[in-house]
Amino acid sequence: MFVRIVYATGDPGKIDKAAEGLNTEGRRLLADQPGYRGFGIFVDRDLGKLLVSTWWETEDAREGSNERLRQRRAEILEPFAATVAVDNYEAVVFHEAQQPGTGAAMRMTQVEFDPSDAELFADTFGGTVLPKLETLPGIARATLMLDKAQGRGLVGVIFTDRKALAASRAGQASARHEGSAKAHVTVTGLEEFDVVASEVRGD
Repeated sequence: MFVRIVYATGDPGKIDKAAEGLNTEGRRLLADQPGYRGFGIFVDRDLGKLLVSTWWETEDAREGSNERLRQRRAEILEPFAATVAVDNYEAVVFHEAQQPGTGAAMRMTQVEFDPSDAELFADTFGGTVLPKLETLPGIARATLMLDKAQGRGLVGVIFTDRKALAASRAGQASARHEGSAKAHVTVTGLEEFDVVASEVRGD
C-alpha cells in the first residue's frame, strides 16, 4: 500500500475541531476516491500537533486523490494549522494484531538511512524488530513506511491505550536500538499521539 502523511501544527485549543472535521467530512470525501484503503487521525493536544495518514492501493490512486482533495483538506485544516507538511511513503510492513479502538495511542519514530540500505531496513524490521514488538502487551498495529528514494521512513506502533503505550517504552527502545544498528538507520525523531481514528484495510 501507499500512504500520504499530513503533519500539521497549530493552536492546541483548535485541534479538536480540526480533527472532528477530518473525521466527518474528510472521511466522506476519502471514501469516494478510487483505490482508498483507510485513514488515521492522531493528535498531540498539549503541543498542538495533528497527523493524518491516508492509505491507497496504488501510487497512482494516492496521487490522483491528492489532486482532487488538496484544496478541501487545506480548508478544513486552515482554522487550526499554522504549518502543514505533506509526505508520501510506501507501507512495506503492515501488521495488525487487533483493530485500534477508543483510547488507543501511537508512538511514531522518524528515521533516515542510505537509500541503498532500504531493503536491508525492511528485512531487519520484519525479521528482528517486529517479533520483539509483538511481545509487547497491548500492541494493536505496527507499520513501517519508507521513502526509499530519499532514504526516509516512519515506524508507527499503536497500542490499545495510554497505559500500554507508557509500559512499552523500554521494550520498544530495545527493539529500536537493535534494529537501527543492524540496518544502519539513524533515528531523527520520536513522538507520541492519541488516536482519534484509525481504520485500514490491510488485506
